[in-house]
Amino acid sequence: MKEILFKNARVIDPARGLDAVGDVGVSEGKFAAPEALKSPEVVDLTGKVLSPGFIDIHVHLRQPGNTTAETVASGSRAAAAGGFTSIVAMPNTNPPADTAGAIEYLRRVAEEQAVVRVLPCGNMSKGGKGEEMAGIGSLKAAGVVALSDDGRCIQDHSLMRHVVEYAKSFGLPILDHCEEVTLAAGGVMNEGKWSVLLGMNGIAGASEELIIARNILFAKQIGWRIHMQHVSTAGSAEMLRRARAEGIPVSGEATPHHLTLTDECIKYFDTNYKMNPPLRSESDRQALIAAVADGTITVIATDHAPHTATAKLVEFDNAPFGIIGLETAFPLCFTELVASGVIPVEKLIEKFTVGPAEVLGLRDYSLSEGNPADVTVIDPKAEYVIDKAKFFSKSRNTPFDGRVVRGRVEMTMVGGRIVYRDGRIV
Repeated sequence: MKEILFKNARVIDPARGLDAVGDVGVSEGKFAAPEALKSPEVVDLTGKVLSPGFIDIHVHLRQPGNTTAETVASGSRAAAAGGFTSIVAMPNTNPPADTAGAIEYLRRVAEEQAVVRVLPCGNMSKGGKGEEMAGIGSLKAAGVVALSDDGRCIQDHSLMRHVVEYAKSFGLPILDHCEEVTLAAGGVMNEGKWSVLLGMNGIAGASEELIIARNILFAKQIGWRIHMQHVSTAGSAEMLRRARAEGIPVSGEATPHHLTLTDECIKYFDTNYKMNPPLRSESDRQALIAAVADGTITVIATDHAPHTATAKLVEFDNAPFGIIGLETAFPLCFTELVASGVIPVEKLIEKFTVGPAEVLGLRDYSLSEGNPADVTVIDPKAEYVIDKAKFFSKSRNTPFDGRVVRGRVEMTMVGGRIVYRDGRIV
């Protein structure tokens, strides 16, 4: 593995509070002092931003069970193109990732086919059905980094309490899809003005907020980390803000689509705007942006949910929830949050690096010498048009095709090896 010297980059390392023009050395797959390198390949990054590799803690790879929509191989390439060096694979596959054997299968496939780090997440309950706790100890031994029933939410509060207690004993964070099903049942979009105008069944914001309130209570009582996936309402953001101010170990993520789109988009009946939780109102969107800006929301995650064109090419009510997001996440957020002056680029990078690392319990996720050389390089001045035809994902279910964005991912390095560069998987 050759030595590489990145020169003249704007180096942003949120974990160390570093933001300065300088050089970064890589040797034997790890960060090294530039002066210690002997005969490195020199990569001039003048005008570019170099940061620790991005982490996405909310990705659906669809393997096993639906490899026509995505695979570990294609999903990992999409991740690399988006600047992600590590992705957490959600367990709602077919069969579900609720056993050590299922985790071992994913790890083996990832070792053979993935170009980025694929971190397995195990089910909280058997089959993700919310009826009986999964074998958390065996999942931990198999190498899971977190527990989730993403796509579903445990409705039995007693069971959820026991899951959190067991998760604490094994040191595994909880990543929870917060949805009270009786309030969401039959809904296809946000409950509000546009659901009334369009005559569609709505999903109340309270369906999310009730479960977030429950999880805050359990996190406080048990003293363990519960992370709220794809937070979508102003009420949810406010509850998180107050809980974190009290020191309760909870965190939340926002998705690029909830930060950039609203339920008004549904008026075009394009199924690529159908996701769960649904796109909310403009006031909810603004509340999420404020929560990102003030640090209430510490993570931006994609909820990358691939579906085939055939699956989405049906009536809105019958279409599956979800859109892809790995290859559009950073430029969308850079355009919406940084280019518009809401937050500086270093704060955005923090949401893609330190924030998810803290949820997973990763220590010193930084460019420090000796750490694995996972790197993302960005051109903050590049402006371009999103073209889904150029995606590495097998699916194309995105509402952002044709959108003009700023902030292009130029290069992704994993463990000292460049895996994506200038639009190509290397």
